[in-house]
Amino acid sequence: MLEEVKVQTQEEKDTILIVDDMEINRAILCETFRAEHEIMEAENGRQALDIVLNPENSIAAVLLDIVMPVMDGFEFLRHFNDAGLGGRIPVFLITADGSDKSMRIGYDMGVMDIIEKPIVPYFVKRRVESVLELFRARKQLSNKVEVQHLQIREQEEEIFKLNYAIIETLSTAIEFRSGESGTHVKRISGLTRMLLEELRRMDPAEYAFSDDQIGQIATAAIMHDVGKIAISDVILNKPGKLTDDEYEIMKTHTVKGCEILELIPQYKENMLYRYAYDICRHHHERWDGRGYPDGLKGEEISVWAQVVSIADVFDALTNERVYKAAIPVEEAVTMIHEGKCGTFNPVLMEALNHILEAEAET
Repeated sequence: MLEEVKVQTQEEKDTILIVDDMEINRAILCETFRAEHEIMEAENGRQALDIVLNPENSIAAVLLDIVMPVMDGFEFLRHFNDAGLGGRIPVFLITADGSDKSMRIGYDMGVMDIIEKPIVPYFVKRRVESVLELFRARKQLSNKVEVQHLQIREQEEEIFKLNYAIIETLSTAIEFRSGESGTHVKRISGLTRMLLEELRRMDPAEYAFSDDQIGQIATAAIMHDVGKIAISDVILNKPGKLTDDEYEIMKTHTVKGCEILELIPQYKENMLYRYAYDICRHHHERWDGRGYPDGLKGEEISVWAQVVSIADVFDALTNERVYKAAIPVEEAVTMIHEGKCGTFNPVLMEALNHILEAEAET
């Protein structure tokens, strides 16, 4: 749901803070602005600072004297700027000290205007109102930009959800072709996410994945076997062991997946596409270089392709397939560690152990 951004209405009045130790000066300024604005008063910089720092007070402008007891105008400005309010709330120096030095200090500290006493209400009002109108217009523009930004974010989220649904549907349909339940891709995505998060926990410097990156890689993992759509049902659903020739054909699903992704060139600059392409091609590469299709080894294989690789093998072992029964988790882990399913990065095997141990404890 789009968050509401408050835009000032014509009925709402800005609040002006008048800071002066002389009651008569405050009275003149109060009468000058009272008809169009709410007024707050302070006798010195300390009182004024308490008012502007109070989040319940929405101050639109400060009319500030320089020479005051307790805390003068310049000290107030230092604290005011340190609090990050400079530039957000316009400050006007209204002072009898019109020396070059005071004016230079005032402007250097970010005041919008310096108005010399004695106060001439008409001119003070015109000068202050012109600046307030500028700040009001800037705030309204900022609010509109924020609304548009929120709308764009909502649209992006809707597009992402739609794309995710399409990706998941396509990948699930391919799983159904190979006699799977359709939950394989979801399990791979979930285990990929857990492995990446565990790697980040184990070594945040080496595996400095952001939450967004982990989410994109987990989504890309869903498409790891998209190339199987180009493999014959006879080979895909064969209940027994594949012949050497059939195995060679099956291995082409890695390259076929990339060819399918290349049919959507408008997404090539998107990181999700890049992760998916790499995962499709390299999720059967192995740590010792005996995988396919490129014979990559060790760190030549991207971390995300390595993660999907071990997730895919673990899920294949522990779930029923057309050519095998499900294997108990403990036996599957032993097979992976003993290299019976190809070799894997030792760090990834350790991460998998941590995840399984944590699940066993819950």
